[in-house]
Amino acid sequence: MPIIKSAIKRAKQTIKRNERNVGIKRDIKDAVKAFTANPSAATLSKAQSEIDTAVKKNLLDKNTAARRKASLSKTAKAAGVKLGTAKKATPAKTTAAKKPAAKAAPAKKAPVKTTVAKKPAAKK
Repeated sequence: MPIIKSAIKRAKQTIKRNERNVGIKRDIKDAVKAFTANPSAATLSKAQSEIDTAVKKNLLDKNTAARRKASLSKTAKAAGVKLGTAKKATPAKTTAAKKPAAKAAPAKKAPVKTTVAKKPAAKK
């Protein structure tokens, strides 16, 4: 066990970081396993999102992440997964719900921008 105060603090920080990192890596593994068990656009998106999160938190190198994502995409293509089908559904627009505009406000003119000539740099 460390005796110095700063070393004690470092040991505590290391334990916390290790637990966090293991959790993120576990999320990646779970997402990839879910994708391999059931290849779909949603599971592919989830797995790639977890890999991107790990890169953002400096757990994976960006090239490692690119390689893993390419491998997932290759598997998806072989399984016949349509990549563009995971779009969010938009609610139906209703015209009755819109409020009528009371009065149109007069359009304000944008202020005219004036350019100020810069002085040339002083020579040394």
